[in-house]
This record gives sequence, C-alpha cells and structure tokens, in this order.
Amino acid sequence: MSCTDDRACRFYRRGSDWFSKTGIPSDIVIEVEGQMFHLHKFPLLSKCGKIAHISEVSQNVKEGTHHILSGCPGGADAFLLVAKFCYGFKVELSPKNIIMVHSIAEYLEMTEQLDENNLLPEAERFFHKFVLHSWKDCIVALQSSEGSLPHAESFPIVTKCINALSRMVCTDLSLFGWPMMMYGSLQSPGGSILWNGINTGAKIRSSQSDWWFEDISCLGVPMFRRLMEAMYERGVRPVIVAGALMYYTGRYLRGLDRWMKKQGSRDLAFLTVTPAVVDHKVLLENIVSLLPQKKGKAYCRFLLGLLRFAIILNVCQQSKETLERTIGMQLELATLDGLLIPNFSKSDNLYDTDCVERIIHHFLHSQESGIATFSPSSSVSASPLSSSLNRVIKLIDSYITEVAPDVHLGTEKMLSLLVALPKSCRSQNDGLYRALDVYLKAHPWLVETEKMQLCSVIDYGKLSVDTCAHASQNERLPHRIILQVLYFEQLQLRLSLSHYLDALDIDSTAAANNVVGHILQRDGWISLIHENQALKVDMESLMSRVRNLEQEFVIIKQKIGRVNRHQ
Repeated sequence: MSCTDDRACRFYRRGSDWFSKTGIPSDIVIEVEGQMFHLHKFPLLSKCGKIAHISEVSQNVKEGTHHILSGCPGGADAFLLVAKFCYGFKVELSPKNIIMVHSIAEYLEMTEQLDENNLLPEAERFFHKFVLHSWKDCIVALQSSEGSLPHAESFPIVTKCINALSRMVCTDLSLFGWPMMMYGSLQSPGGSILWNGINTGAKIRSSQSDWWFEDISCLGVPMFRRLMEAMYERGVRPVIVAGALMYYTGRYLRGLDRWMKKQGSRDLAFLTVTPAVVDHKVLLENIVSLLPQKKGKAYCRFLLGLLRFAIILNVCQQSKETLERTIGMQLELATLDGLLIPNFSKSDNLYDTDCVERIIHHFLHSQESGIATFSPSSSVSASPLSSSLNRVIKLIDSYITEVAPDVHLGTEKMLSLLVALPKSCRSQNDGLYRALDVYLKAHPWLVETEKMQLCSVIDYGKLSVDTCAHASQNERLPHRIILQVLYFEQLQLRLSLSHYLDALDIDSTAAANNVVGHILQRDGWISLIHENQALKVDMESLMSRVRNLEQEFVIIKQKIGRVNRHQ
C-alpha cells in the first residue's frame, strides 16, 4: 500500500501516536490496535460512514472524541492508509493490497453515497477490472491477504476470488485470452506467450489438468480449503481434486514424498510472495476432511503416508479413523512397505498392528456391504470381489510374516493378526503357516498351551502337499499338530492316488487305443514302452510314500499314547 502524493509524509509518528501536519489542532482521536490517530472530523466524517455514525452517537451521549475501532481489517497500517486517503492523498491499488483495502473500506462504510470517488467504489472498480479476471492476480491477492487479515477466507471479496479461480480451472483455457491463458498455446519465436502480437514474457504452461496444482500450493490452509470446496461444488472430478491435495500436502509435509511420486516444478516468478507457513496438524486434519472417494495405487500409497504423519502428529481421532477407513476400502492396492507402520505408542512392539487390524476390518466391511464408492475414472479399475480378497490375503499373510520376528509381539497380538481374516475366505493356509512358523522360531520360549492356541487357527486340510511335508517334520510344532498334519497329508495322498487310478479306469479300452494310436503316429512302439515304464515307477513310488506315512502315523500315535499315560 502506498500513497502517490509526497505530502503523505505530513503524517508522522511520535511513540504509538500518529499526527497530521495540518497546523490545525486535532478534534478526534481514533484508536486502532493500541495506536492513537490524532485527526480531524471533517475529512474523516465526509468519507467514513462508520466513524460518522460513531461520532454522532458519542456526541449525543457526550462521551468525548476518543473512539476505539475494534476488529479493524488490516489493523493500524490499513487505517493509516485510509486516513491519508481521507486527507486527499491517492491510494495506489495493486493485487497485493486490494483485498485489505476493500475490506477496511467496507468496514468503515466508505461508500459512494458519501462520495462517488470514495475508497470502496474505487477498490470495487479496480478489483473487477484488473484482478477478478486474472489467474495470477487472484492468487496473489488471496495469498497476500492471509498474513495481514485474520479469517480473510470468510470475506465476500475473497469468495469472489475463490469462485473466479475455480471457474478458470473448470473452463477450457483456450476460451480465454491472456492473462488467464498466460501459459497457453500462443507462443512467440522466443518461447514466450504472445497476446495481440505483444511478447508478454510469460512461459508456456502444460495443457494437462494439473497445470494449476503448483500455483495454488502457495495458499495457506484456510484459503486452500475454500478453493477445494469450490472445486467440489463445481463438480470437478475426484481424481483431479485428489491430485491437488496430494501436491499441496507433499509440499508442506517433508518426507511424504517417499510415499508419493515426485512432483514436477515450474517457475512461479509471478508470485512475489513467499509460500504459506502452515501448522502441520491443522494441515493434515483439513486435508483428510477433503479427501475424495477415489481408488488408485498412488492414492492408496499417499493415504498410508498420511496415516503415518497423522499418528506422529497425534491428529484428532476422527481424522485417523477416516484415513483407516479409506485405506481399508482399497486395501488390495496397498503395499507391504506401506502397511509396516512403526509403533509410536508406549508399547514395545515395533509395528502398529492394531492400526492394521482396524484397516482389515474396514476392508471386510466394504466387501460385505458391496458399496461401489470409487471413481470410475481411476487409473485402476475395480476388481472382482474374489480377486481383491485374494490379493489382500497374500498381503496380510506377508505382513504377519514380516512382523512375526518382533520379540515384543505377544501371543494375543499374534493370534489376533492370524484371525483378522476369517477362515472361510481362505482357500489355502500356506501363507498363514509360514507366518506362524516364523513366529515360533523367533519365540522359542512359548509354552505348549500357547503354541496349541496359535496352531489351532490353521486349517491343515488347506495346506499344499509341499507345506504339509514341511509341517510334518517341523519340530517347533506341538506333537498333536504334527499328528493332524500327517493325517491330512495321508488323506491328500490317498485322494490323489484315487483320482489317478479312477482316471485310468474310465474308458480304459478306448483311451488306450487312442493313446496307442497317438504314440504310434508320433514316436512308435519305443516311446510307448518308455512311457509305460515311467508310469510304473511313479505308481510304485507313490505307493511306497503312502506306506511310509502310515508307518510314521502309527509310531507318532504310540508316542502320544505313552506321553498321555505318563501325565
């Protein structure tokens, strides 16, 4: 803010008091933020309706000439500018001061009813003519007002700027002339923008939908929130809003870029103001409240990064729950690295397993309810229920395997993780068995009852042949569990042998003729003889394995009987 007349220096300061060198004694004192302005009634009352009203009321009740202006937009600095304007000095308006000037002029009721060239109509004309239709000037105006005007986001003139920006984002830029299209396609030979044939010096902006992310990232949290809400009202796609939120958050939360793709950067030379200073906790809570219902790998990774910061910063419980629920609804897109959230509570556990359990609960709830809440424009199409469930099962089994070596992970916590996904949703239990085996190896001090409690979670009938073979020789498992494994392994072998023999008996004559004919045509009698010999060897090996398992089964049963008798 400045006045264009050198006579403005006639205002001088003495301590916290301001005076005017008019040679006429002051007849009114205005106090703003503890600073006293010793002025004259005539120039003030002729242009400021509010001061005229205050003066009239105080004169009727004989309260004197000292008046306090509380809540004056812009404080003492803004009022000094108004005082100079009232004394005839011209105010130089710019995008950086227009919101403050307009706000204090509106507050002091400096309307055209008092003077057609009053400060409020002048500010209105400048704003609508030069600022409202310019992308860069709207941003500069908003960003400049944040430091000097508390709660500026609630001012009507700010709402106009917000609406103008949201309208520009939602409109094809090719419909506008410069400066709203200052990064458009009219390029000069030197690589800058041409406007009516004039080289503007502006650089070329990408035509992609994210061209505005970095521009608005200089705004403080309240202004940014207002702009995002305006975007929602205009029906901007969730994927675009999510991109803006991710860019903005990544700029102010250092370390979040590990969980996001690196953002590009371009020159913001037109922004002569510094980026906003934000409170990280306030930022997080606002971003979480603005999160759209969207699905995508990068987005899920971003949410997991946000959740880590939310736990560290101890944001409100509602924000944490929102993040956990949103992650749970797309858990199949998460990564093991993202789920390994360190434990920041007083517990000795290395990882926050409680948080992951809640995420799993939200996933199961979303699968049961079948709510289609995600954007169809997402880069990752919605998967069938079984496919999503299978991916989550593999992910959670890998997660349990990763956290199992933690010596501070108690039996109850481990058991809770093992049963987090219902047995009914698992077609195989191999991953669950591997996780349990790692846990038993890292916790050799567990008593037999604790081992049995953990092992009872696994359905040994859903183990593969190879896993059964490993479990039958696993000395870390209780004897009763090994007995169960041998029983199911024997059943599997018998079933496999039965199916094999049944297949040979079905249409044996016709099948044999077809096989013989095929082999004769291909390799002749020699090939047929070799295949028959190999078949006999395989059958003999299979039958031998069954006999060995039966013998082992009997021996283990006898050992268990002897143990029970000694107890």
